[in-house]
Amino acid sequence: MSGEPGRDGGGETVDDVLIVQVAAGNAAAFEALARRHMRRVVAVAQGVVGNPSDADEIAQEAFMRVWEFADRWTPGRARFTTWLHRIVLNLAIDRCRKPQWIALDAAGEIADDRDPPAHDRLARRERRDAVELAMETIPPRQRAAVTLFYFEGLSGKAAAEALGISTAAFEQLLLRARRSIREELQAGGFDFQEGPL
Repeated sequence: MSGEPGRDGGGETVDDVLIVQVAAGNAAAFEALARRHMRRVVAVAQGVVGNPSDADEIAQEAFMRVWEFADRWTPGRARFTTWLHRIVLNLAIDRCRKPQWIALDAAGEIADDRDPPAHDRLARRERRDAVELAMETIPPRQRAAVTLFYFEGLSGKAAAEALGISTAAFEQLLLRARRSIREELQAGGFDFQEGPL
């Protein structure tokens, strides 16, 4: 393995090697890919659909598609993670288009002595809830752009590749999303001038 993380001596990423093995039917390589990427896949899906249960289902479906279509991935054309993000985003956006049942809220958490004061927790929760509600009002592709850029930390270029659009188109998509979220928050009485949104 070279000094660059995730790359072997030949310049291929570990993911490149694993996906080629998956295409050949290697179940152990598939399990290794799933272990490497499951957490991020679930996070990306949840950022778009907003529901942990749906996000888990999307992640499972995404990895089933990786198994089924591994032979369609082309080395050098796109990084494996870009290909995987595109699968996840397409599934998540499709899920947003379908009618959904409204899930019951989960039971409240038990307070811990090390937790911040209740009023701080309440303010953070109100802010988080307001942002989540605002995110639900924007189109799924805008939600995906915000999730990839702000919550997953992808660069504009990488997020654009994952969405299958140009960097300039991604920047416009993100700009529209930020504007819509900000307007929604302000309409709800929240003023978040200090944040990235």
